[in-house]
Amino acid sequence: MTYQGESRNDKALDNYFERVRARLFNMVSTGVVDEPVNRCYDIISIVALALNLFAAFAITFDYMEEHYKGLLLTIEAVTTFFFAIDYLLRVFTAKELYPDRSESGAVLKYIFSFVGIIDLLSFLPYYLPVFFPAGSAVFRLFRVARILRLFRINSYYDQLNVITEVLSSKSQQLMASVFIILILMMASSLCMYSVEHEAQPDVFQNAFSGIWWSVSTLLTVGYGDIYPVTIMGKILGILISFLGVGMVAIPTGIISAGFVEQYQRLKTVGDYVEEENIHFIRVRLSENDKWTGRKIIDLQLPRDVMIVAIQRNGDTIIPRGGTVLQNGDIIVMCSEKIKEVQPIELKELLIGEGHSWNGVMIKDLDISRQSYIFMIRRKGKAIIPKGSVTIKAGDTLLVYEKHLRSDNLIKTVNNKEI
Repeated sequence: MTYQGESRNDKALDNYFERVRARLFNMVSTGVVDEPVNRCYDIISIVALALNLFAAFAITFDYMEEHYKGLLLTIEAVTTFFFAIDYLLRVFTAKELYPDRSESGAVLKYIFSFVGIIDLLSFLPYYLPVFFPAGSAVFRLFRVARILRLFRINSYYDQLNVITEVLSSKSQQLMASVFIILILMMASSLCMYSVEHEAQPDVFQNAFSGIWWSVSTLLTVGYGDIYPVTIMGKILGILISFLGVGMVAIPTGIISAGFVEQYQRLKTVGDYVEEENIHFIRVRLSENDKWTGRKIIDLQLPRDVMIVAIQRNGDTIIPRGGTVLQNGDIIVMCSEKIKEVQPIELKELLIGEGHSWNGVMIKDLDISRQSYIFMIRRKGKAIIPKGSVTIKAGDTLLVYEKHLRSDNLIKTVNNKEI
């Protein structure tokens, strides 16, 4: 019995540890704003980074260093310490980021990832001079890596994400264009050496001495510190300049085409949803709804129904199993459309002042046994049609009739918010 009790305690402790780690992972993950603490942590991270970069730039001015050096150094020390704590939290929650790996494997995966190296360089060079004073100048250079932490803001802005997605999707084409530019650069350097070496032996000393000229010419910079003086060299320079304009336009065109494709893909996402036969519906929770105050994992939704988003106080939350639904939340649910089943056809009936149903309770209506009142819409609100509900002028009734087939008054309620 003692061993079983200890086993249960160990399991409970492990579950508590995993829950704490999951909450910490949500907190340090940029863009997860389902809870106030997560949103506050994101704000603190952005403010700390902005203050750190401001201090790094401001201290380079003589006036700021003379009058505010102590304050700027304090800001740098506090924000760098925050970066160190943030790094330790990310190492601690690495298992949540890479769930398919072991504990040590997930930690190593994060430490040696590009993001992990940037996070490490954002604070480690600040403390290394304490142990290695001789390398303080080199360590100070690595602090520039803090600027790369700004890319975390990509989680908030889709426009910035589009840039990285375009560069990633067009990486092979861009590499091919850069390779062509390098070949043309080497060829132009060799040709210019051949025609200009005798006229300018000090300038074009060897085949590689024209690299600087070819770079400035092909990339249309044109510094003018190295230039051909012979007739043949000038003609060759004109041709290479024209080729340079065309070569630089290649990667520009590739990136522009990528942006057009990406935005077109985002624009037509609704068409893709329709092709996949996904149906969405939005529901606003009130204080008396049974789902209010409950976790999503406890709702026991049907297998083919899932909650894909929650709109709360102007923010869109990506729900997790532990997310608690609140009063006023707008829940976006989706399910797969069943093609074999015929859509439910409803007749929309507007009640006027002179209608025979005006002022009559639903239980007293003279209505066919094959007809059912599905819902009542009154002043923009949906009312469940109970027998004691009195129909009023201006109400819109959604009526279902089993024998109903097709009529001009029939409105098939499909992909329509009721």
